[in-house]
Amino acid sequence: NSASARIPRKDPPKKSITLPSAEFEQIISASRFLTQEEREALRKTYQKEREEKLRAAEEEKSRIQEADLSQSKNRELSDLELEAQKRAQRLVERAEALKMEQEEEIKQLNQLILGTQCQATCDAQIEEKEQIKVELAEEEKRLDTLMEKERRRALESLEKMEELRKQQLIRGRQEICDQILLNLEERQLQEEIKEQEKLHLSSLQTLEKKMLEKKLLQEEIIRINAEVAKAKERRAEEERLADTRAMEYLQKKLEREAEYEAEQKRIKKEKEMEIARLRAQQQRAKDHKAEQDGIRAKRNQEAEERRWRQKEKELAIKKAREEARLRAARLEQVQNKEHCLSIEAGREKAAFERVLEVQQEEMAKQKENEERKREKAQQHALAIRQQVKERELSAAARRKETFKEADRQMEEARHRQMKLAEIKEKKLQQLRDVGLSEKYCAQVERKAQKLFQPHLKN
Repeated sequence: NSASARIPRKDPPKKSITLPSAEFEQIISASRFLTQEEREALRKTYQKEREEKLRAAEEEKSRIQEADLSQSKNRELSDLELEAQKRAQRLVERAEALKMEQEEEIKQLNQLILGTQCQATCDAQIEEKEQIKVELAEEEKRLDTLMEKERRRALESLEKMEELRKQQLIRGRQEICDQILLNLEERQLQEEIKEQEKLHLSSLQTLEKKMLEKKLLQEEIIRINAEVAKAKERRAEEERLADTRAMEYLQKKLEREAEYEAEQKRIKKEKEMEIARLRAQQQRAKDHKAEQDGIRAKRNQEAEERRWRQKEKELAIKKAREEARLRAARLEQVQNKEHCLSIEAGREKAAFERVLEVQQEEMAKQKENEERKREKAQQHALAIRQQVKERELSAAARRKETFKEADRQMEEARHRQMKLAEIKEKKLQQLRDVGLSEKYCAQVERKAQKLFQPHLKN
């Protein structure tokens, strides 16, 4: 029959279903993938057609029942009328079966398309999650590198300041030693003048000249002492300014680090809101990596502190040796020149005590400065350890929330997949119940299995 196509069955029922070729072509063309708008429009169209056909079938049924009732009351039906009634009843049944078949096929197709879209969404979420993991790892690595650079710059700055202070202290000590030697030379000159005065008492002019030279020498000594005092004041002012600059630098650095940390936390929080579901194996791997990173960071920090303490110890030993050497040198100079100091023992003693007092003050200031720097370094190290600890706690909290959300999404996806499978089986069974050929039922089932297969593997 050119106007219709029959769908055979292996075990055909007594009443087979005959589909018109136009309806059959419409069913086949509907098996392609549709957009959301097309599916909605098609659903509304089929719904409307179904309602109209159901309404027409009900009207036909009522009309036939009324005719049967009327005819049974009036007279017996002829064979031709009975055949027409049966043919009309079969048409109604075929129309209802066809509507059910069309409706189930559309629903099954929509369900398959929905499953494919869900799979694409899941794949996109997995890819996005992997990309976010890579970005987070790169961000963590960049932050660690930046913090290490900042720490090294701070250490280099402190070392430069320490070296500058030591050089200034050495210059100050050298100036004090030069002053002591100058005082010794002055005393030797005065002794020579006295000897010459004893030998040349008759030469008044020579004596006056020597007195003038002595006066000039004393003025020069006073000028040198004044310059030494000014140099000490300049060194003290330079050390004070250096300490002030160091404090300002550290304060600004801490403020920049706080602002940067706050900005990074904000960026991380925004990225964390986009993270999709994670699996249990990935959770364990990431926890293990985070734990190992924390252990390595802690070990690196402890090693850095040990190196810093060892360096401070070596500097202290070197300083003690230098001071002992200077004291020994000064003692040797005093012993070698003791016979020259006997005449002016009182004045020399006072001068020596002043020098000693200045040195003690310098040593006290040096010790105080070193103590302040040591406390600053300890505070800086403590701040770094606190930042590392806070970052670890924050990362653990974020991972916990991320995994909790991932578990929830996985559970929802599992329930949703089970529901899709139930709907698919139900639709296939309904297709078999309305009399559709097993060949086409198997074909639809294979298509559904092929569409659902990637999602099930995931």
